[in-house]
Amino acid sequence: MHARKQSQRASQRPGKWSGSVGLLVFSALLAAAGGAQAEPTGGIAPTAASPTANPPAVASAAESRAVFAGGCFWCSEADFEKVEGVLDVRSGYTGGPEVDPTYAQVSRGATGHTEAIEVVYDPRRVSYQKLLEIFWRSIDPTVKDRQFCDAGTQYRTAIFVTNDKEKKLAETGKSKVATTLGKPVFTEIEMATTFYPAEEYHQDYYRKNPLRYKYYRFNCGRDKRLTELWGPAGPE
Repeated sequence: MHARKQSQRASQRPGKWSGSVGLLVFSALLAAAGGAQAEPTGGIAPTAASPTANPPAVASAAESRAVFAGGCFWCSEADFEKVEGVLDVRSGYTGGPEVDPTYAQVSRGATGHTEAIEVVYDPRRVSYQKLLEIFWRSIDPTVKDRQFCDAGTQYRTAIFVTNDKEKKLAETGKSKVATTLGKPVFTEIEMATTFYPAEEYHQDYYRKNPLRYKYYRFNCGRDKRLTELWGPAGPE
């Protein structure tokens, strides 16, 4: 069984909180509702939980990688770590020319990067096609350069492909989503470039800071919008 990534220090995401009073109120509401509820998934149909591994330096023959940008990487990481066959998920930055960007730089929209996740998965247990389907239901692809309460090119949605097969699957999925939703789809499909892991305090943020994470996700309206867009079970 894969070991979980080690939690180090916790941090508060700049500009994401309405203040300590709001957090206390939200905490009280959670407690009244039973507090220790499952993570919200919005339009995502949950699958069996999968423990994560420490990030490997090189993927083995039994591992493949996929990179998706779906807005806030805390939320994307939490969503994909629930997927059976996913071995590890790392939050990070990609899609821009800056080398070794920091969160402070990316969050200002100064580097051309977008918040993204790198998914390490076992292709014998979950296919790239299935990951794409999960990705689509975890985002709002009908908006440009934003996701939910986060605005800017650093929150654009994108699929970063590594070969022609992945590109074709992504393009086919994009066309299907546009037809299903009856709206233009702004999610970009790009060739993968360097993926820069985010600072350690961003990794597994939803585990290290569950209350702050739930407060942010609720306040951002992510799950409400996903349910409006995809329905409770997500797209077919």
